[in-house]
Amino acid sequence: MILSVALFSLGTVNAFAQEAAAAVEETETVAAEAPEADAEAAVIAETEIAGESMHHILMQKFLEGGWGWMLPVLLCLVIGLAVAIERILYLSLSTINAKQLIEAVEEALKNGGIEAAKEVCRNTRGPIASIYYQGLDRYEQGLDAVEKAVVSYGSVQTGQMESGLSWIGLFIALSPMLGFMGTVVGMIGAFDAIQAAGDISPTLVAGGIKVALLTTLMGLIAAVILQLFYNYIVSKIDSLVNDMEDSSITLMDILTAYNKK
Repeated sequence: MILSVALFSLGTVNAFAQEAAAAVEETETVAAEAPEADAEAAVIAETEIAGESMHHILMQKFLEGGWGWMLPVLLCLVIGLAVAIERILYLSLSTINAKQLIEAVEEALKNGGIEAAKEVCRNTRGPIASIYYQGLDRYEQGLDAVEKAVVSYGSVQTGQMESGLSWIGLFIALSPMLGFMGTVVGMIGAFDAIQAAGDISPTLVAGGIKVALLTTLMGLIAAVILQLFYNYIVSKIDSLVNDMEDSSITLMDILTAYNKK
């Protein structure tokens, strides 16, 4: 009996001890998480303040440069980006798996002839499928006519892919020019202020030069951004043109083998 009571008391003490330890551990965890939560909230607040201050600084610099010159440069950047994004989307939609198309055309030729192959090309997007359709459409006129159609329509497709690049190139050249022009005008204004004051004031000169150089900075930033997009688009077009040329050669080989049957 005494042994049972002792064991029961010991079990009760152990249970209380475990609960007390768990309570202490939970308290320490909460106490440890509280500073971390405060630190995380502080970091988020600092990030939001930094973002707002950066936005405020950009707007301030834009206004200091003057609407007359900063706005045209900004329009060049926005319009150039719009054209670049449209080209990227067009080229992305034009990119297909050329090997799968070639295999599908070969299979269609074996099973259904020229009309079946034309149907495959008609239901496939992209310049390669369009070139294949034009070549297959002139198969009855002979392989020479097919080759001429492939070459001619390949040039047409290349021209369509390069559409809009001249505008991006124009904005790349125009943005820094407008920036430099704004700088020159700003420097002239600073020297006019010096002449009107009759004395060279460091504050007057520094302020005028800073405002003048902001337009140059804006123009260079716009040109750099558009140049990156321009080079990416050109590389994408070169890749598609190479695929078109390889696929055109393969089409002629396929039709030559088909004509011998």
